[in-house]
Amino acid sequence: MTAAAPDRLYELLPVVYRQRDEEAGHPLRDLLRVIAEQVQLIDDDITQLYDDWFIETCQEWVVPYLADLLGYHPSTTLPDPGGMSESALLRRRVLAPRREVANLVAAHRRRGTLALLELLAADAAGLPARAVEFYPQLLRTQAINHLYTKRGRTIDLRDGDAIDRLGGAFDDASRFVDVRGINSAVARGLHNIPNAATYVWRLRSYSVTNAPAYFLQKAGAGYLRYTFSLLGNDAPLFTNARRVDDASAIATEVDVPAPIRRRALDVQRDALYPGSFAIWKDDRSKPIAAESIISTDLTGWTYRPPKGKVAVDPKLGRFVFPIGEGPKEGVWVSYHYGFSADIGGGEYPRRLSQHRDAIVYRVGENEQFQTINAAIDQWRADERRSAVIEIADSGVYIEEMAVELGPNQYLQIRAAAHCRPLLNLYDAKASLGEWFRVTMGAGARLTLDGLMVSGRPLRVETAQAQPTEARITIRHCTFVPGWTLDEHCKAESPTEASIETYDVGGTLRIEHSIVGSIMIANKTLDGEPLQTSISDSIVDATGHDLPAISGPDQDAAWATLTIARCTVIGTVRTHAIDLAENSIFTADVRVVRRHPGCMRFCYVPRGEESRTPRRYHCEPDHAREVARGETEQGQNPDTLAHATEARVMPHFNSLQYGAPDYCQLALDCAEEITRGADDGSEMGAFHDLYLPLRAANLRVRLDEHTPAGMDTGIIYAD
Repeated sequence: MTAAAPDRLYELLPVVYRQRDEEAGHPLRDLLRVIAEQVQLIDDDITQLYDDWFIETCQEWVVPYLADLLGYHPSTTLPDPGGMSESALLRRRVLAPRREVANLVAAHRRRGTLALLELLAADAAGLPARAVEFYPQLLRTQAINHLYTKRGRTIDLRDGDAIDRLGGAFDDASRFVDVRGINSAVARGLHNIPNAATYVWRLRSYSVTNAPAYFLQKAGAGYLRYTFSLLGNDAPLFTNARRVDDASAIATEVDVPAPIRRRALDVQRDALYPGSFAIWKDDRSKPIAAESIISTDLTGWTYRPPKGKVAVDPKLGRFVFPIGEGPKEGVWVSYHYGFSADIGGGEYPRRLSQHRDAIVYRVGENEQFQTINAAIDQWRADERRSAVIEIADSGVYIEEMAVELGPNQYLQIRAAAHCRPLLNLYDAKASLGEWFRVTMGAGARLTLDGLMVSGRPLRVETAQAQPTEARITIRHCTFVPGWTLDEHCKAESPTEASIETYDVGGTLRIEHSIVGSIMIANKTLDGEPLQTSISDSIVDATGHDLPAISGPDQDAAWATLTIARCTVIGTVRTHAIDLAENSIFTADVRVVRRHPGCMRFCYVPRGEESRTPRRYHCEPDHAREVARGETEQGQNPDTLAHATEARVMPHFNSLQYGAPDYCQLALDCAEEITRGADDGSEMGAFHDLYLPLRAANLRVRLDEHTPAGMDTGIIYAD
């Protein structure tokens, strides 16, 4: 709705009537304000009716109707537009993308061109892609009158970069003909005359801007060793992917969110530095010159850079300064890392909200407060009930955190928009363990938003002997599983919890976050269990046999869980589960009160240890029932059911936090998992990416726009 003056009708009256109305106490003005409000609604509706004629400005529910006028049909049934939930609206956007409908006519005109395949992937599926035609890569006999010296030749063994690109989306080496179909369900064939491929990337590229580099405290014969990651772990650098504006251009390595190869940094250094990553030493006004950057393999930290150079290993995310040329004031970096979705915090856009009476205290290098504790102290001095501590950079804050919230007080500690700060907790007192300690009074509210926390857990306690009703919200945060990581992304404290609550009642909400183990304790078991809601998140105990959600000593947590679209690595021990849906539990789930609640469209391992509420369409139960129903004569139904159970088990590309493909379902994962959610998407934390629906939509568009006699396949490049 457009903003309008409430007295727009009243001001149209002659002055004499307004004077008389003022003498009577403004009854006419109040009446016209009510009428003006309804008039404004009608004006806005008329304005929106005009906007709905255009794909760029129409409402979301209008997009499929405009698409139908152009002959565009979605790959599956769209949700009912009436009263759609946020998830249904997101699914509708995936199945009928506004961008693809807008470009539909232009796509039909360009049917048969290679670059169109990339645009279809971006418009129909929202995935970056590279289109490849395999016919030019076929080995062929040269005609003496028509020589093609750069086509169909054997690989040059002196071209190290070409050898490094073998087997990927940018492989241009020649091959013998492969007569198998590119979309064969048995064995895919690539290099044939009618074959083309659309390589798509599931991972995304996320930025970290002007953050301090991590200095490794190791002896190195005078060489100063750093990692780009603030946690000190190896993390490959990714390109700063951008959409190609030229409608006829084919994407290159710098146009897609791919890890930067070592040889690619040698060959395309000017395109990658400082666009995809940059290093500052002492002077933050300009980065180190591109001529000083050399690419190398820093495995084992054995390479010694020459004078005047900085050795960078983009595959591991490491760099080294030569002897005598180390920084005097500090080292800062900007870079891009890879991940699957907008969870765990980062510089991606996210919605900020706060209490309407809260006062904002900004923390940062160039802000009023330099530390979080200084801002909290000022809040105490101001004696305000509600406050927001906003961190305005992507720096590292090493502080002792102890916050006490009185009754009905509200505190939010958050990262500013497009910032990714790290709160690194440490042992301030040698004889005591430290936590991010929060003491909450009755009715107090704590919100953490956009933070990365390492070193120690969040520990929430009550300010009195009895359980206290409080509200804790954690959104878009990362509590590093296992507290800290080593160079190889292994947790250094795998058995320790990341979030602990003691005698806290009320609610605990975790949204779009990555957390380690959660421990919920209540000494007296008085009052209602802690209402714990976890959505679109990863709960990682760093091991399948370790407790992901539990109470003290791995007893049942005094909590009632609601889990939606989550991946839980580890065992679950809880008082009750109200609802669990579209989630993956990698280990057994044991619930004290089984009668209430339901688990639907989840993966829950079978076995004697699992004790859950009633299940509906859960795996592997559902797959076993289907297998038993399809048992043929002579087959052992139990043997077939056990084989089906093993087949349906989820497979992940990586379960180590810090890896780009962390908790990403593997391509060989069973369809019961990759399409096992209630709406046809995948189970787990990346449900809302709707990758199966995007791929199905792209498959339909490729079939529509591929010329007769050609066959185009979809190949995942990561």
